[in-house]
Amino acid sequence: MKRENYLSWDEYFMAITELSAMRSKDPSTQVGACIVSDDNRILSIGYNGAPNGFNDDEFPWGRDGENLNTKYPYVCHAELNAILNYRGNKKDLEKAKIYVDLFPCNECAKIIIQAGIKEVIYLNDKYANSDNNIASRTLFDKCNIKYHKISMNKEIKLNMKNN
Repeated sequence: MKRENYLSWDEYFMAITELSAMRSKDPSTQVGACIVSDDNRILSIGYNGAPNGFNDDEFPWGRDGENLNTKYPYVCHAELNAILNYRGNKKDLEKAKIYVDLFPCNECAKIIIQAGIKEVIYLNDKYANSDNNIASRTLFDKCNIKYHKISMNKEIKLNMKNN
């Protein structure tokens, strides 16, 4: 008889997304992404952060003030990083799913579409009424990209101590 309280595929991939988000040094918003093939194999992961070569200590992590003194024109989103981190054949991204803990902005939506990813599974949509997210949904709808929010009601604890 098999164990009963194991993780579903959605729970497993979303947990990896959440773990990836923990790598982000952004003090206000940590986002992770996990790209999965149509046969449930992890292809790539990413999280939001500074571009390679931009010293994290000098990065403008603020949200307020003049645009060029905030994180917004510089930060790389989790979806972008997951797609760029993929080292395989682009053909493998076609028909893939991307798990994200925050619904993608319009720029990431375009990148997801161009990569060939066909489904977006997300946990939160706190900017649902923003122009960017309305544009994302329009892009996904017009380009036949499925997207849906999943509900997670499971606490996952990691024990990473040496015994």
